Formats: sequence, structure tokens, C-alpha cells
Amino acid sequence: MIDDSPEIQTTQAATASQQPGAGTLEAAPKAASRPKPEMKAEPKVEAKAEAKNEGGGESIAAAENAPDLAVLGAEADPEGKPRKAKGGRRTKSPGTGAAKSAKAAEKAANAAIEARIGHRFADPSLLSTAFTHVSALKSSKKRGDSYQRLEFLGDHVLGLIVSDMLYRSFPSADEGELSKRLADLVRKESCADVAKSLGLLDDIKLGAVGAGAGARLRKSVLGDVCEAVIGAIFLDGGYAAAASFVERNWTERMHKPRRPLRDPKTVLQEWAQGKGLPTPVYREVERTGPHHDPQFRVAVDLPGLEPAEGVGGSKRAAEKVAASVMIEREGVSGGSNDG
Repeated sequence: MIDDSPEIQTTQAATASQQPGAGTLEAAPKAASRPKPEMKAEPKVEAKAEAKNEGGGESIAAAENAPDLAVLGAEADPEGKPRKAKGGRRTKSPGTGAAKSAKAAEKAANAAIEARIGHRFADPSLLSTAFTHVSALKSSKKRGDSYQRLEFLGDHVLGLIVSDMLYRSFPSADEGELSKRLADLVRKESCADVAKSLGLLDDIKLGAVGAGAGARLRKSVLGDVCEAVIGAIFLDGGYAAAASFVERNWTERMHKPRRPLRDPKTVLQEWAQGKGLPTPVYREVERTGPHHDPQFRVAVDLPGLEPAEGVGGSKRAAEKVAASVMIEREGVSGGSNDG
């Protein structure tokens, strides 16, 4: 039986008030009714940055500069807006790729030219200059950046090399004959023939000219380009390299001239020596006509061959005709009776 007396209820109430948690239950409603303090965003960001600095080693300055680093790793789209690169890496612009492709194409073109001319350049800029016409230069560049200076040098280098070749190849030829041969071998037409045989026509760099005009211009400067190439080879590899190029491309032309030689007596003599025969002998057969206008008939003799005769107003002229007759009869090329 429960005792409900006032004294016992008072004692129970006092005991309950001393138990733990009783005061908390009474205070909870009061705490819930208080307004929560307003949280600001900036302290949280700073707190996160400080937490990274303490845990991961990143500094606050690095966190603040993160947007700038992102811009460095971005690529601009066609409208000018930055476009983020994959993986945060810097991407190559289209212009850089085009420049590399152009350089690769120029390198391949130069390699093809070097294979044709038989010389590999240590300084590729010399080869490029040798093919640059003055019309292809930008306004900021000088005329010296075209092939003109190299042409000047190559012209004289070619003359020296061919003179040396002629001197060694024709020991019995006199100065006059050597000069005639030299003039024929170093003329622009001969140089143009060499350039054409090497396929250098389409490698010439011209400025803004029409298609037809460009083709004509390339043909007109072929000889100049050939001499410029010789000058470039001389500067890049020295005399030996230039001589090797000239000998490869001029030796056959030296023995088979473009134009007939003007002294058939020299041609016949060289041919006879090549056959192991003695020097041709010229003898006067007959002289006719008045004293002031004589006519000479001369015969030329070589062992094992029938004599050949020629008529002229002087003994020398008649000898040239006789030599020309024998040259034509024996199938020897390179002689004529003019001059």
C-alpha cells in the first residue's frame, strides 16, 4: 500500500531534483528558443585553406592563386574565351603546329635538292639563299639576301674550276683555244642546261607574279641559280666540294661542246693524239690565181688515213678547210671551218 502522505511526496520531489540530467531537461527548451548565430562564408574558406596548409602542405597563397594557374593552363577558343586544357596542361596553338609543319616541309625539300646536286649543306641557309629571287624578299630584307651575291661568287669559282679542267684535259691546246672552250662552257646557256638537268626549275623562290610570268622568269634565271648554287657549295664545303660538283656536271660537256669549235685543226690534232697517231701534216698542193688574190689548195695527212684537201684564200684558211673535211669524214665532232 502506497503512502500518499504530504510528507512523503515532498521528500520524493526533493530527491528527484538532485538526480543528474534533471536541470538539463529543464534548460533544453530555453536553449532551443535562442536564435543561432549567422555564419559567414569567408571564415570557412580561410579555415579550409588553413586546414590544407596544416595537413597537405599547401600554402594559403597557393590557394589564393589557384584561379591564375587555371588560366595559364587554359586555351582560348575562337571567340577569345579561355578554354580549360585537359589535365591542367598548356595546349599548343594551331599556329605552332603550322610553323613546325612548314619547317619540316622546307627541310624535306632541301634534302631532295641536296640529293640531286650531290652536296649536303652544313649551313642550310646558304642553299635557301641560292634559290631566292629578289622578288621573293620582304621589304625589310636587303637585296643581298637573294641569290645575287652567291651568283657573283659562283661565276668566278666556275671559271676557275673549268679553266683548271681544260688545262689538264687539253695539254696541246693553246691559250686562244682554251679561252674559246672556256667561254662556251661558262656561258649562261650552259649553266641553265646544267640546272635544268638537275631539276632545279621548280625550286626557285619567286615573289607574287603570275603563273605564266613566273615560269618565264624561272627559265630566265636558271643560269644565275646554277652559279649561285656553285657559290653556296664553295662557301659551305670549300674548293674541293665545288670542284666535285662542276666536274660531275661539266666533264661530258667539255668533251662534247654545245657549239662547234672554231679551230678544226686543234680538234683534229686532239683526235689524232687520242688515237695514238702523230700530229697531222699539212702540205700545199697547189696555188692558183693572181698574186693579189691567190687560192691555195692544201692537203692534210695522217698515217693510215686518206688525205683530205681544202681550198682557201690563205694557207691557214685552206688548212682549216682540209681539217674540217677529214673531221667530217671520220665522224669527229666539235670542229668547224668558221673563224
